[in-house]
Amino acid sequence: MKVYVSGATGFVGGHVARELREQGAEVRDERIDLLDYAGLERVLADCDAVVHVAALYSYDAPEREFERVNVEGTRTILAAAQAQGVGRFLFTSTAGTCGPVPGRIATEADEPPSLELTIPYKRTKLASERLALAAGAVVVNPTTPVGDGDSRPTPTGRMIAGVARGRLRAFVATTGLNVVDVRDVARGHALALERGESGQRYLLGGVNLPLEELFAVLADLAGRRRPRLRIPYSLAETAARLGFANADEVKLARIPMYFSSEKAASRLGYAPGP
Repeated sequence: MKVYVSGATGFVGGHVARELREQGAEVRDERIDLLDYAGLERVLADCDAVVHVAALYSYDAPEREFERVNVEGTRTILAAAQAQGVGRFLFTSTAGTCGPVPGRIATEADEPPSLELTIPYKRTKLASERLALAAGAVVVNPTTPVGDGDSRPTPTGRMIAGVARGRLRAFVATTGLNVVDVRDVARGHALALERGESGQRYLLGGVNLPLEELFAVLADLAGRRRPRLRIPYSLAETAARLGFANADEVKLARIPMYFSSEKAASRLGYAPGP
């Protein structure tokens, strides 16, 4: 199988390309601007499948960049794939398009809170996911991938580095994350490419952890003191209003971001490790 992986120089995309190669696929990973239609047509020629991982994951980039990369880029690569007769399209979205849901664990049947759609990253990922679903793509929704290779880093990587280096000493007490090994996310992509149903989405997650517990695990692994200072959400909101914290990241910390991967487990054979 010939597969083009967009975003293969990035954190998740790099692991996806490596996993597909290990499973015997012929992977093309040339970096093409997502608005370069001619370039995309060229690289997609004779491909059996596209895995579209490339996206702008940030909470401080200009809003027009989110629209350009996440929405228009997805629209362009979908059109190029259709023009080249590519038979399979796998789109990498985010768990944030499935929730979170107050008071319970979210699934693929859920939607993000309307309040969070004021966040450009989340709004544009939802818009691009809907374009992919309408085109018959298979969609995967990773939760919070962690692991080797997050070198730029992503917002998640910056958080982990802050704890591991002993610089992040506090946490917002109201939230938590579903954390997953990025290698499991890559395996989930391979499973979805092989077994996923067109027009369906599959959450690829690991374990749900309160932020306090997650930070404790990270600090212990790094040999650092555990962050102990619990910040009430109201104080985090005040810090964001005064410019001492990122307003979008604070908005996301309002409730725990917990998700279930049961659908991927039962339908794809997805089985994340610890």
